Amino acid sequence: MLTDLVSNFFCKPPKVNFLMSSTTKTLELLSHFSVARPEIGLTQFCRLALRDKATTYRHLQSLETAGFIEQNPMTKAYRLGPALLQLAETREATVPRKSAALPPLHALADATGETSHVAVISGTTVYGLVSCESPQHGIRAIMDLDTFPLHATASGLCALAFGPAQLLDVACENLHGFTAATPPDRATLVDLIASIRQSGFGQADRTYEDEVKGVSAPIFDQTGNLAGTVAVACVASRFTPELERAIKRNLITASRAISRNWGGTIPASIEAAWANSTTLHMNELDTAS
Repeated sequence: MLTDLVSNFFCKPPKVNFLMSSTTKTLELLSHFSVARPEIGLTQFCRLALRDKATTYRHLQSLETAGFIEQNPMTKAYRLGPALLQLAETREATVPRKSAALPPLHALADATGETSHVAVISGTTVYGLVSCESPQHGIRAIMDLDTFPLHATASGLCALAFGPAQLLDVACENLHGFTAATPPDRATLVDLIASIRQSGFGQADRTYEDEVKGVSAPIFDQTGNLAGTVAVACVASRFTPELERAIKRNLITASRAISRNWGGTIPASIEAAWANSTTLHMNELDTAS
């Protein structure tokens, strides 16, 4: 039964090896669903998970028994089940991440005129939580990511800089080149991380999409650890020094507000980095003018 598997997954200490348990393999199948891929057939699951058909089918049966997935009677493909809706509602009711992030996020989009979004960190993955598009421009960045690549997005890079140290190893396992500007190796990532820690802002300059630049700031919760990121995605041709200044100023406000709503505070080291980087940016603008 999947109920027993879930209990074992969360309660038993991890084994000292690198083999995924049956529980992990079963639950990992859920990560392949997305808005773009709402239904998945058995054969496609096998390709995505890189597993044989018998094993995959057994894991799918466990998920179906627990109500985590169901089969479309017409296509026979699998889709997310009703049990997940209950879990999602319980999660938001007890840990209201999304509702607590929305007011500052709307204010951020209004102030910058660009698409704003919040992501949350779970384990070694950065998941999209909610986004808000500004109506000020007809052409704007569209956030349709379920997960954010650690090495290629402003949110992912921010997580590398302020999150758990092991995230760097995870990022380096898959340095997929999305554009010509995507960081190609560990050394480049290490340099980027150092720069982000110095400024307090994650920045992605056409590293995931050729026409999009992103800036992000960290969010903290009651544990004192990095809980997520808040970011602005901008059409690259509109990204002027003045807009960058406005984005960073309003990201600071949003990061503080969301962290406060999530029960956390911004560490003094990051507040100091923000103060130094924004002051330096203002001086550069004054010199240029």
